[in-house]
Amino acid sequence: MTDEKTNEKRDFIRQIVAEDIRTSKWDGEVCTRFPPEPNGYLHIGHAKSVCLNFGIAAEFGGKCNLRFDDTNPVKEEPEYVESIKEDVRWLGWDWEDRLYFASDYFQQMYDYAVELIKQGKAYVEELSAEQIREYRGTLTDPGKNSPWRDRPIEENLDLFERMKNGEFPDGSKTLRAKIDMASPNINLRDPVIYRILHAEHHRTGRKWCVYPMYDWAHGLEDSIEGVTHSICTMEFENHRPLYDWYLDQLPVHHPQQIEFARLNLSYTLMSKRKLQRLVQEGYVNGWDDPRMPTLSGLRRRGYSPASIRNFCDVIGVNKFYSTVDMQLLEHCVRQDLNKTSPRVMGVLKPLKVVIENYPQDKVEYLEAVNNPEDPGAGTRQVPFSRVIYIEQNDFMEEPPKKFFRLAPGREVRLRYAYFVTCTDVVKADNGEIIGIRCTYDPATRGGDAPDGRKVKGTLHWVSAEQAVDAEVRLYETLFTKENPEDVAEGDDFTDNINPNSLEVLADCKIEPCVKDLKPLSRVQFERNGYFCVDPDSDENRLVFNRTVSLKDTWAKIQKKQKK
Repeated sequence: MTDEKTNEKRDFIRQIVAEDIRTSKWDGEVCTRFPPEPNGYLHIGHAKSVCLNFGIAAEFGGKCNLRFDDTNPVKEEPEYVESIKEDVRWLGWDWEDRLYFASDYFQQMYDYAVELIKQGKAYVEELSAEQIREYRGTLTDPGKNSPWRDRPIEENLDLFERMKNGEFPDGSKTLRAKIDMASPNINLRDPVIYRILHAEHHRTGRKWCVYPMYDWAHGLEDSIEGVTHSICTMEFENHRPLYDWYLDQLPVHHPQQIEFARLNLSYTLMSKRKLQRLVQEGYVNGWDDPRMPTLSGLRRRGYSPASIRNFCDVIGVNKFYSTVDMQLLEHCVRQDLNKTSPRVMGVLKPLKVVIENYPQDKVEYLEAVNNPEDPGAGTRQVPFSRVIYIEQNDFMEEPPKKFFRLAPGREVRLRYAYFVTCTDVVKADNGEIIGIRCTYDPATRGGDAPDGRKVKGTLHWVSAEQAVDAEVRLYETLFTKENPEDVAEGDDFTDNINPNSLEVLADCKIEPCVKDLKPLSRVQFERNGYFCVDPDSDENRLVFNRTVSLKDTWAKIQKKQKK
């Protein structure tokens, strides 16, 4: 597993882990963790971290913990905890019995802070948040010491305990580490360790009136759990010296922090705060709206766990920020759904067709392949009758060149069925085409002519009498710009919301095999795209979400580049 050839194929984090195993740095152990804050739903960017942390543990025979960094009671809710657990399971990962919360360690973290005070390395601060910022200095100017920096240890211990007991109002005092106000790394200029918050915590209630800052909690949580490789995104790189400083002051296990570049995806936001705004301000219909990049939204839209895991594998892991094209994600989902989705004929914008020479009361059943990519998927029986529906855009009264579908006097193939020829056009009083009339050739059953004649167009269709009525929701990107935050001064990212991100088709006709599909079942509507049964469906009406169209722009780009 650690030979050079294999190591060359690994990303830089896996190379570090492999080398640590080779040298027995952690006695051959590997322990990672996925540490979300329960203040929102997971999105596609989190999927990269989930797959990286759980994937490394699986590849190297280690363990991965699921740990909630619930150190900010003002923003955290049990709803988010449950949604995160569901999403991690859905992606295919299992934390077994290693479900942890930062709040499990509140007493230990408090005791460690007391130890830091006793060492003379922490003090109770009375400067306001604004004053602390002023004293901290800038990137070019050193900070200056707080007037409270040299409080006696006993006084700091007394004040910190009283902070814990709730004697002081929010914002009146903090606990700060005593490091170096002249450090070139601003994070080391006496950072705040604890702040006062009189707030209800979703697990501990009102037991605590002081809460640890993330930089203090992060390393101690890793240490307590025996994590070996603490994998973070690049914005924590400048915090790593602080992570190390805290752990070096205490007699505790000291994991290694490693940073990687987070995922940026075109036409997509990765800020939980801004995604929450979209939900709260009604731009979308909840965290699981299929236009959202949340895992619950992608699941509802029809994305498969395998496609997201493959996407995370394809984009890889590095230290450089870049934006991944949305078309690559769509390419990955097409690859998976093409292999796994049963085929169905669905007409999204129906045009009525009467086959005049077909017997009026006859219904016959034609054999159709369920999935040409999977011979084991078998076949199904599709009803055919005198009245059918085709797509409106599969007919033109005056067709241009290279339009090979149905037109007056033209013969086309109906998928799995017969050749038909248009003989007449039915119009409303206003001239709108509302139907067409055709004849069929009984000798072409199955789609081939015994005399060898060929047709250029093949259309999908649905028998009118047996058709299942359905609502179909067609989704496009939620934003009109590749970078939704690219706005003029004074504008907001919401100004880039795509007004055409959702089109609802209320009168679609689908072949009857779909009527027993369960919510989140995935199918391919032939010639239209991949679709998923929405949970809004009920016994009276099916609702389908379009996952992605059949057109694969990314594959064409790749093919062009190879040429």
